[in-house]
Amino acid sequence: MTASRLLRVGLAVALCALLPACNITQRLADMGEAPKLTPIENPQAQKGYQPVALPMPSPEPSTKLANSLWRPGARAFFKDQRAARVGDIVTVVVNIADKATANNASNRTRATTETAGLTNLLGTEVNSATGTSSGSAIENIFRGATPGSLVNGTSTSSYAGAGKIQRDETVTSQIAAIVTQVLPNGNLVVQGRQEVRVNYEVRELLISGVVRPEDITATNTVEHTKIAEARISYGGRGQLMDVQQPRYGTQLFDIIFPF
Repeated sequence: MTASRLLRVGLAVALCALLPACNITQRLADMGEAPKLTPIENPQAQKGYQPVALPMPSPEPSTKLANSLWRPGARAFFKDQRAARVGDIVTVVVNIADKATANNASNRTRATTETAGLTNLLGTEVNSATGTSSGSAIENIFRGATPGSLVNGTSTSSYAGAGKIQRDETVTSQIAAIVTQVLPNGNLVVQGRQEVRVNYEVRELLISGVVRPEDITATNTVEHTKIAEARISYGGRGQLMDVQQPRYGTQLFDIIFPF
């Protein structure tokens, strides 16, 4: 194998290693099999997990009332069955219906004409042999040139662009999330993950954010619109998604091609 061929192979391997989507080995291992589901793991033990830190009010001292069954700060006389501690489960109701429409159009036209001549320049328009204007030095140097029209340039450019975006997205689902953290003011940090595999396609629904205990209903559910710093992801992976994705070479070409 020549040095140039080794260099090309090395560059291809290095480029493949640098691409995040280059999972050829994993795809070859899963050939003919359904996509594997993600194992259940502790969210706090996952790589990149960071506890949420938000501005908190000053803690209020707990006071006890003599001869009273009511506890200050309690939301009910009996024990509350809603999620309130780390490890509790709360059901998040996702009902997203987004619509967006945008139209853009632009036109640009430009025409430029330039003409330049050199009829007099330090006597070069006079024939040095005869002393007359006929047969000037410029004409002798540039055969057939006319001093009055040495430069004549014309430029014309035209551009027209049109763009249209029409989006209509609807996601309706329910997902059980786990309380991973209780903030000092009582708000709950929740995180949930749901995977459904149908034949050779896996659908994933991820959600995380901060929930007020007061927004959790008596049935231990909360709407996604009441989750602060909500992060909702709905997608999939499998054979159908692989077909819908452009090849790595096409994606790389679209990234590095400047036009």
